[in-house]
Amino acid sequence: MTIKREKLNSRSITLSMEAPTTLSLPWKTRIFLSLFNTVTYAATRSDGTVNRRLLNFFDLRIPPESKPINGVKTYDVVVDPTRNLWFRVFVPTEDAIEDAPLIFYFHGGGFAFFAPNVKPYDVVCRRMARKVAAVVVSVDYRLAPEYRYPVQHDDCFEVMKFVDVEENRLKWLPENVNVSRCFLAGDSAGGNIAHHLAQRSCEFNFQLLKVIGVVAIQPFFGGEERTNSEKEHEGNPILSLSKTDWYWNVFMPAGEGYNRDHPIINVSGPKAMDISKMDFPATMVFVGGFDLLQDWQKRYYEWLKKSGKEAYMVEYPNMCHGFYAFPELPESEQLMSDVKDFVHMVLKKTTN
Repeated sequence: MTIKREKLNSRSITLSMEAPTTLSLPWKTRIFLSLFNTVTYAATRSDGTVNRRLLNFFDLRIPPESKPINGVKTYDVVVDPTRNLWFRVFVPTEDAIEDAPLIFYFHGGGFAFFAPNVKPYDVVCRRMARKVAAVVVSVDYRLAPEYRYPVQHDDCFEVMKFVDVEENRLKWLPENVNVSRCFLAGDSAGGNIAHHLAQRSCEFNFQLLKVIGVVAIQPFFGGEERTNSEKEHEGNPILSLSKTDWYWNVFMPAGEGYNRDHPIINVSGPKAMDISKMDFPATMVFVGGFDLLQDWQKRYYEWLKKSGKEAYMVEYPNMCHGFYAFPELPESEQLMSDVKDFVHMVLKKTTN
């Protein structure tokens, strides 16, 4: 498989590969995806509730480790025990640098599943902290359908405000972290959160924290329209149209007449916020060629450019939704390298 980097213009870079016609994954990955699909379909009820007991049976929770594992130590910080709002800090212990960037990471799962301490996200954030040489704060936000929009976005923003307080930063973050070199990153639903919190940050007066970049990994966007990719990749792993519809239905407040063209879902659609006059940070968008959400993600990237913002897109034509969570895939490791390159490029620009 050939890989090439093509500089499209001064503001955008696309990584592309020869596109296959069928999805090819290792047997280990296929087995996990099959199990994941079986469990999540069984846990999502038609009445809009979730069988948490079933999910907890399959969830492997990883405790924080003060002793470094693969060059990264972790610890948990409670922000508000009354709503179980907390985050996990990932600190690289090898080749520590001064003024280390801070990455807020928001996990995926359709706003309804997962947490920072489930094994896939503990591994993802550990890899990111080590690869990028950044301190990663992975947020545990409350989940739908028990808690609906805007709770998820509000919880994550509350953690950002918590870290922005000098007393909290000195107490809970390493001395070498620089919160004015901050990135918002997330996958799937977390990519949605990362975008909207970047937007919200443009209108909020932080004391110390400054968001200078967004990493949107296969962000979960949508709309009333059924796009070509949604129809063409309906049968691919992890996501289906029925599943995405279920996620949106249990995420949005019940009985208030919302549809999928709400700007929290269709960020670049007819009701999109005008960000052209905002100091919106540089954004990297990751897209998979077998992800049914890819048309929405590409529209997001184009919308950012049309709004006059610095935007980059990386495509993996032979990958499905969620591929980044599988370290055995070469593309997963390549994604981490691309995140590192993007972060360091933005840091270099901000220091020049």
